[in-house]
This record gives sequence, structure tokens and C-alpha cells, in this order.
Amino acid sequence: MKVHHHIRAFEQVLASYDGKLPLHRYLVVYFKQHKQMGSSDRRWASRYIYSYFRLGKALATLPATERLAVADFLCNVDLSLVTEHAFPQAAAHITKPIKEKVAFVESQYPAFKLEDVFPFKASLSDGINEQDFLYSLFVQPDLFIRVRETHLPTVKAKIEAAGVVVNELSDTTLALPNGTKLEQIIDDARLYQVQDFSSQKTGAYFKPQPYDYWWDCCAASGGKSLLIHSLEPKVKLLASDVRETSLGNLQERFIAAGIKDFQKKTIDLLQNNDQILHHYEFDGILLDAPCSGAGTWGRTPEMLYFFEEYKVANYVKLQKAIAENVIKYLKPGKPLIYMTCSVFKQENEEVVNYLLEKFPLKLETMELIKGYHDKADSMFVARLIKQ
Repeated sequence: MKVHHHIRAFEQVLASYDGKLPLHRYLVVYFKQHKQMGSSDRRWASRYIYSYFRLGKALATLPATERLAVADFLCNVDLSLVTEHAFPQAAAHITKPIKEKVAFVESQYPAFKLEDVFPFKASLSDGINEQDFLYSLFVQPDLFIRVRETHLPTVKAKIEAAGVVVNELSDTTLALPNGTKLEQIIDDARLYQVQDFSSQKTGAYFKPQPYDYWWDCCAASGGKSLLIHSLEPKVKLLASDVRETSLGNLQERFIAAGIKDFQKKTIDLLQNNDQILHHYEFDGILLDAPCSGAGTWGRTPEMLYFFEEYKVANYVKLQKAIAENVIKYLKPGKPLIYMTCSVFKQENEEVVNYLLEKFPLKLETMELIKGYHDKADSMFVARLIKQ
């Protein structure tokens, strides 16, 4: 039976995956090693493994196949063979809203508790509706692109001509189904940047001025650097990261975007960097801090499944140490933009409070950007002014 073929393929992927690589990267490697899997096999195996991890720690004692059947029912509106086989009573409810589907699972499995999906005792940041956030973990976020306002009609028209559903969220933001192959639709990569909607919204807190000198100190592959440059093309930038490979990706993205006036440095922000930065003074610092990533777990549910709560405290130590080592390079009267993609208060408001107590900083504003209303990630941002 075909359903048993589906189950075997899922079980083989599950047994071989240990959470060390991001799941999307692991699946690319796995499918290359198992070339006998056709496109349909790959599609279903991917869907099943993502659905399985979206259940977090709920119903952890169920056999894997039955647990998958429940998970896939909650995550999709079309009935899979596995759900039809192992959870047939769910078929009549497959297209219902997620709240009703959760209630149905609770009626069939008294051991199911929504809070077990996200079982961490760490407090959520202010303003988060816990139930809405938990429901959002069953939904694959959209793919978002940032487009120049003048280019948006052209880009949108090309995407629609390819038969892809696209929603215009702002003058510069388009939302598309996750998995859309943009590179096959738009041949000029300079026309857009892939960037989550909530990440784009953090730009409202930057407020760069022409000829300002800004430091993106945890730049990774440069998403925030590209964002600040789109807000003020005349800004000068230093982008740094501890990983040379990330800065290589950043340089490629900058070149593709036509940006030439920038510096990049490999810097370990946990060390004393006075020899490298002794003469530097910045008009603004972007600190997109390393964090648990809990606000992105709707996009990366394997992180939810494998996460261990003790790591929150480790990230907090890292965030405080990095902030302490960059604030001294900020000019008085200028902003530190502290950001995470976490929903945990310990990594967000509590780090901000710590910085306010220890350093001559004044909080101008902070916000947890609730992406779960927009099928997007959730992000925290605070604008702190050095006194």
C-alpha cells in the first residue's frame, strides 16, 4: 500500500536526523544521498517531517506514526494518506480552523495539551497572546521579499504572471507562498531582497541620517545592513561578524545589490577589540543579538523540537557580554538598536533593563513585533540612546 511507503520514507528521515543541521539543509543532503526518491516522495517526506516537529513535545509517548497523523492533521488542510490511515476520524475536520482542530484533537486524545507544544517555563515577552502564538506554530510562515517602491509593480506583475499568489503588504513588501522559486521568476536579483516581514519592520526604529557611520556588529549575511542602506543610501557601514563565511555571503549580497561603500571585518565581540576599533565612533549600532530564535520556530520547527531550556540563560549571558563590548564605540546621543528573534522575556526586556541599569542609556522605545498575525516570524526591537 502507498501509505506504508509514505510511512517508511518518513521513518527513515526521522531516524537519521539529529537536529544539528537546519532541517532544510539536511533534507537537501539526504535527498542527494537517496536519489531513488522521486519528486513526490521528497515532497511528502518533507511535509511529514516538518509536520511532526511542529507538534513540539505534545503527545510525546505516542508511536511515531500516530503522532505524525495528528500533527499532519493540525498542520494542513488537505488530508494525507498517513492521517487517513492512522487518524481516520479526523478526515471530516481537515479543513476546519486551527482552533477547532485543536479542540477535536483534545477530544480524541485527552493527554494532548496545547502548552506541551511549547513547553518552556521561560516567560514570554510582554504583549504576546500565548494561545495565538501556539496556534501559529502549526502554520508555515510565508516567504517575504522587500522591494524598492519604484520596482514593486514590476516585480509583482512578474510573480503574478508566473501563476503565484502574491499579497502586497506595504509599498515595499510582498508576501508569497513559502517555497516559491523566485530565482526562476525574476532574473534580476537586484530587484528584491528576501527578508521576513517582522525583520523589515525593525527598520522603523533605525532612523539613519545621510553620511552617518553605522556598525552592524552581528551582521551575519547582511539582512539588517541591506535594510538600513535601503532606508538611507548615503549611510556609511561597517559590517562585522565572527564568521568569515557569513561576511562572504554579505559581500556577495552587497555586490548584487549594487552597494560599494561599506567595510567588513571579522570580529569576535566577546573579546577586547580596542586594537581593531580604538579610533572608531559610530552614529548608530545595530545589535541583532545571537538568541534562542524562538520567534522563528514556526519556520524552523526542528529547533522547537530539539531546544533545551537551559540554553536561554546561555544566550542571555552572550547578549549582555556583546552589548557591553560594543556600547563604548557609540557616540553620545546616538542609538543602539538591540534586536532578537526571540519571544522570551529573558532575552528581550530583561536584557534591556540590565543595559539601562549598567550603562548611560535611555530607552526611547521597544516592541515585540508579533509576526504570528502576519504568517511571519516574531522579533523584539529596542532603541536605546547613549547619554
